[in-house]
Amino acid sequence: MWLSWLNGLLICAGLIVAIGAQNAFVLQQSLRRQHAWMVAGVCALCDWLLVGLGVLGLGVLIAQQDALMEAARWAGAAFLAWQAWLAFRRVLSGQALAAGGGRVQSWQAALTATLAVTLLNPQVYLETVVLLGAIGAVQPSPLGFFIGAAMASFGWFFGLAAAAGWLAPRLANPRVWRAIDLAIGIILAWVAWRLASGAMMP
Repeated sequence: MWLSWLNGLLICAGLIVAIGAQNAFVLQQSLRRQHAWMVAGVCALCDWLLVGLGVLGLGVLIAQQDALMEAARWAGAAFLAWQAWLAFRRVLSGQALAAGGGRVQSWQAALTATLAVTLLNPQVYLETVVLLGAIGAVQPSPLGFFIGAAMASFGWFFGLAAAAGWLAPRLANPRVWRAIDLAIGIILAWVAWRLASGAMMP
């Protein structure tokens, strides 16, 4: 079981640590101190559920739903492009990210945006349900693999929220905040373009 647990921990960590739309969104919410822990928890919980579905053998079924994956691809690209435009607009208008600043966002709006960033990206399903599910299903202990993957996901997202909270008051220069917002906008725009062009699809 321990070997399966270690495989799940390391493989999942390798997939989610790469900076992408989900990580950029968690970082943005954490730096703005707007429902950061809820956002991190929702992202981790979604990963947990999707990996669990994959380990149970639903990965192949999900991968075969071409119409569903196509709809998610375009909806995800549109949503991420909108978020990128908002980030670029803040940079150009001088309204950069600020620790605890900006328009106060309700927890319902934050929850909806988090679910959209997470679930409207077909790559999430390919990585969690299909890839991790297929690997986990053939482990000596699928349960151990699932636990390891879940620990990696929870550790990463909550660690990202905690690190951003520690960094926020130390980033007092408005130019730094605009640079962060610019980087987030570029990441979101890049992922949106890759989704729209089909580069992230098998």
